[in-house]
Formats: sequence, structure tokens, C-alpha cells
Amino acid sequence: MRAYIVVDLGFGDAGKGLLTDFLVRRYNANLVVRYNGGAQAGHNVVTPDGRHHTFSQFGSGTFIPHVKTYLSRHVVIHPTALLIEGDLLEKKGVPDPFSRLCVSDQALVITPFHQAMNRIRETVRGNNRHGSCGIGVGEAVEDALQYLENRILAGDLNNPNLLRQKLQIIREQKLEQIDTLRKDISSSDFPLQEYEIFEREDVINSWISSIARIEKLGLVTPDSTLEQWLRKSENVVFEGAQGVLLDADAGFHPYTTWSRSTTVNAAEIIKQMAPDSQTVKIGVMRSYAVRHGPGPLPTETDELRSAIDEHNKYNEWQGTVRYGWFDAVLTRYAMEATGGIDSLAVTHMDILPHLNKWNYCPGYKEYSGLLDKTADSTTSDDMLTSFSLPQSLSLEQRTQFTQILAEAVSVTDTCSNDEEEVIEKIETLTRIPIGIISRGPSAENVEILDSFPL
Repeated sequence: MRAYIVVDLGFGDAGKGLLTDFLVRRYNANLVVRYNGGAQAGHNVVTPDGRHHTFSQFGSGTFIPHVKTYLSRHVVIHPTALLIEGDLLEKKGVPDPFSRLCVSDQALVITPFHQAMNRIRETVRGNNRHGSCGIGVGEAVEDALQYLENRILAGDLNNPNLLRQKLQIIREQKLEQIDTLRKDISSSDFPLQEYEIFEREDVINSWISSIARIEKLGLVTPDSTLEQWLRKSENVVFEGAQGVLLDADAGFHPYTTWSRSTTVNAAEIIKQMAPDSQTVKIGVMRSYAVRHGPGPLPTETDELRSAIDEHNKYNEWQGTVRYGWFDAVLTRYAMEATGGIDSLAVTHMDILPHLNKWNYCPGYKEYSGLLDKTADSTTSDDMLTSFSLPQSLSLEQRTQFTQILAEAVSVTDTCSNDEEEVIEKIETLTRIPIGIISRGPSAENVEILDSFPL
């Protein structure tokens, strides 16, 4: 089996959906495995016949008739949103999408109480928001770590009585947390609309009733199903979510996700279930930097905004989509944090004709504060060109590093907007060959280059 592992080397939004759809078509893959993240994913795919869908929980190869999706135990699922997405795909011409979907019985589940509490916390943070998507992923993961016996797994969705008991416990726990939270804020700052979820007596029964179709459809299965599917597959795409720079360990706290956004989960699955597989780790990034929501973006600029046509737009939880010039420092960091990659996939190359020049950042200046927190840093021409973070850093130290990074001054160099020159420059800066580029939103706009390993 060949496993193509798709990992985002930035803060997300690099084009993982496009690349997954392309790889499935190119190599006739019959399976997409989601190996991290959850319902907050927004992977855009535009088919050659013009259909568009933002994939959240279904794999981004679902438009292709024979392709299955497996939501692994590392995915945090939102049951109601999953059913809604399947129904929407059917309206877009995907026949019986649920027949090609399975969910690990060990996958963690988001409840209405997790989502409401997530939104309450993010709202009361005010100007100090973390950039949450407001779906409840982090809240569910944090609860699972703190209250292991009360966590809801996908396997519990087939047991309404157990589900009801756990939901009642989660509700009471959240109410206690809300009481503590309200002591520190004024009543006018508290989101009463989200709090209503905890006051309504019908929420638990209504939610259980709304997701009953999951059991009828037989979506939840043991991990042995995935192992069987892998054994029957020649080519499989492992679709990552979010980005390495948001990773729970490697990202910059507190603007991180409660998920492993590196390739570690995919590697674990392959080692356990298909150890003889040939793997190709593909690092995806745009030809410029992008970040949806708050947090450091050292090369941020307004010069790119007018040239970009974006599927993902402003939303009330993450805020605006921000852009910056290509950042070689953060790209090098991401590649090291995910244990190296085999090939780069650079998307949004179609922006180049709209630019007079292509700018990039080879390093940061005024970096002395960064050196105090990093390990194995490299400097050149009075610039910080690469760094790594010690695993021993506490959350407080990671937060301090994030604050310093936010104040870093990026050095800007210029290259022509010629595509070949930009490709050569990125390969020189990263020392990794570019194997795939895209010049638009559809698989038809993607090109395999000679340097791609397979």
C-alpha cells in the first residue's frame, strides 16, 4: 500500500481539500483517512464540473463515487453536523454518501454542552480570544482528559441510556464551570443565548433523537474496519486538518488546537495497521502565508488582499482571514516539527500574475528575545533564519515565546513573479523539492512536477 500523508505546514487553509481530491483522482485511491482535528475543518473542493463543497468531517475525496472515508480515533466528531453534511452532499449529487463513511468507535464526541461552553468561554475572553471556531472541539478534548470516565465516544452513540447519563453529568459539570466563570465578569458580558442550552430541559432528549440515524446507518465501527480497508487498498490518502503551527505541542500557545496537527497520528495508524506501506509525506502551503484568526503572523501585509479570491471568509468566531508574504522561518520550523517531509505542494500559484513582485521572508531581525526561548537556532547576516522549541517548555514559557514572536520583525526580500523563479526560490529556502503546484481551486488546476517522489 502507498500512503500519501497530507499535512499543512502553516496555520491551516493551505489547500488540503484540493490536494486530497487531486491525489485521490490521480492515483485512483479508494480511501481517505482523517487522522486529526474534527468538525471545525473547512476543506474546499471544486469539482471539474463546478460543484463546490467545504468538507468538514467527510473526506475530501467524497465527490468521487468509489472513495470511502474513515474518521479515525484521533478525530473529534460532531454528530449532528456529520448528518447535515452527508445530506448536503447528497443534494450536491453524491449518491448515498453515508454508505461510504465509517467512524471509529473510539472517536471523541462533541455534545451541545461542549459547543455552548466553548462559545461562552471565547465570548467572555473579549479582545483576548484564542481564535476558536466555536464548534466545541477543544472543550470536548479538555473534558476527556480531565474526566476520563465521563467522556462520550462514538461507540456510546449506539447506547441511548448510557448516553443520557453521561450527558446529564457533562451538563452539571459545565454549569459548575459557568458559575465560577460568571464571578469574574459583568452580567452584561455574559452570552445568555449560549447559556440557554443549559437551562432547557428538552436538550438532552432532543439531541439523542436527532442523532439516532447514526445507529440506523451503522456508521460507528471498531478500528478493525479500518485495518480491513487498508489491507484491500493500493493507494490511501491520509487527510490532515488545521496546520502544524496550530499543533497542540508544536504550535504557539494559546493560539493552538487541541489536536496533533503534525503527521504523528497518521504514522501511528500506518505503523499499527499497515506497517509495510510506502509513505509519502506531502507538506502543503500557499505561495504566501495565511492565518484565519488571531495570533502571530510575522510577515502580515495588506498588499495581498486585493489579489486573493477566498472561499473561507470572516466569521464571528475566528474573525478575518489574514495574509502575509512567504515565511521561510516558520516553514522550516513546521517541517522540523512534523519530522520532515518528502515533497512540498504549493497552492495558490495563480496569484503570481496579479503581483508586480513576489516577496518572501528569509529571516527575522531584532531576534534576541527569541533566542532566549529557542533551541538549535540558526542566524545568518544578522537574521534569525531557523529555530526549534525545547519540549520542556511550560505553557507559560510557550505563551511568552508567542508574545515575543508576535513582535518579531520580518526581513523582506524580493523575487520576480515568474513561476519558475518562485519555485526555485522556495526550494532553495526550504531545501525540499516542490512536487506539486496548483493554479486554481480544482484538481484540473493542479500539476505534478518531475520532482514528485511517486
